[in-house]
Amino acid sequence: MKVASAVAATSLAVGVAAENWMGFNSGAMKTDNSAKFKADWLQEFKTAQGLKGAPGTFNSVRLYTNIQAYSESDPIEAFEAAIETKTNILLGIWTSGTTSIDKELSALEKAVAKYGNKLTDLIIGISIGSEDLYRDSATGRANKGGVGNGPEQIVKFIGDYKKKFADSKLANVPIGHVDTWDVWPNSTNKAVIDAVDWVGLDEYPYYETGKGNSIEKSGQRFDSAFNKAKAAIGGKPIWVTETGWPTAGPKWDEAQPSVENAKYYWNEIGCRQLFNKVPTFWYNLRDSNGENKQTFAITENLSTTPKFDLSCPKTFKTPTEGSSSPSGSAKASGTASATGSSSPSGTGSASSGSGSGSSSGSESGSGASGSTPASGSGSEAGSASSGTPVPTAGAGHSVAFSAAFTAIVAVAVGAATLF
Repeated sequence: MKVASAVAATSLAVGVAAENWMGFNSGAMKTDNSAKFKADWLQEFKTAQGLKGAPGTFNSVRLYTNIQAYSESDPIEAFEAAIETKTNILLGIWTSGTTSIDKELSALEKAVAKYGNKLTDLIIGISIGSEDLYRDSATGRANKGGVGNGPEQIVKFIGDYKKKFADSKLANVPIGHVDTWDVWPNSTNKAVIDAVDWVGLDEYPYYETGKGNSIEKSGQRFDSAFNKAKAAIGGKPIWVTETGWPTAGPKWDEAQPSVENAKYYWNEIGCRQLFNKVPTFWYNLRDSNGENKQTFAITENLSTTPKFDLSCPKTFKTPTEGSSSPSGSAKASGTASATGSSSPSGTGSASSGSGSGSSSGSESGSGASGSTPASGSGSEAGSASSGTPVPTAGAGHSVAFSAAFTAIVAVAVGAATLF
């Protein structure tokens, strides 16, 4: 594994020149399905950067779309808020249930023309799609995951983006695709791995049913999923694009939401494995899916005083068993500085996670009407929370779906057999 780690380190430091950004996911909508505007993102970004006790500065954001909610192709107002707060941006292009991303590209093109370097200097990466491969898989279809897209279409969209921005300041921005961990070991998706600079991983041990998903086992579950995904992607860097533990809501199999358990997860996954080590976008600063009975926000009303202590311990409770732990150590400092080090490595053998059993309810999209719930780790497609139809300001935008609600359906119909 030392060789693999060296390859990963070279890829991260040279191939993508990534820093170990820390941020949160941010959808286009609020929990009541109303649109977010500049003032909403300003509040989010200022809170994120001012979190008391944080093990570093959360000055990055992952967006799911470039399009402002309830518009056709207007640039999302998060861009202006990011410029004012100097927040780094992981762009998102929504690609599920469509054969064209022209409106996404048009919105981004307008934004680049309007803001120039003020915007492009903040863009650290772009994700072409979110959990499309899961939705398009046999597992996703069996769990009524909604309309996704296959590897051939995702690769085409990557080509469309590259062609559109070949002569722009975004030409060298590293491109990735975000999906649930279990799609990456599937050989049918290799074309997507080959086409991207980095791989986005959404993983929620909380939603793993039937394999022991108590909080005490969350570190082992996460490590195993991470390692299996990493072993499949040929040394390319992993960006952890969604993970978290709910602070409140109904119990899920053995997993219990609570502030105490959210703190445990923050320590064992965030501090032990991710923060200042791997580009990480936590789920979440504020709740974004009103239909999800579990709440993931680490703050109340965007207060800079979080629900639990964000500082990192120096020792951890997750056992180290050979290479089953990505970092290979149960001891680490939670305040290490970002140095461009490689993402975790290892091979792990325990079963861990699946897109069908993870659902955080993060939202994305621009106001499209999503009449069918999707599945996966919870990135809501469109602006409709949990698949609730939302009127759009105009026709023609690609239909998008919510992932959060369907994961609940997925487990109800037997997702446990998939782990």
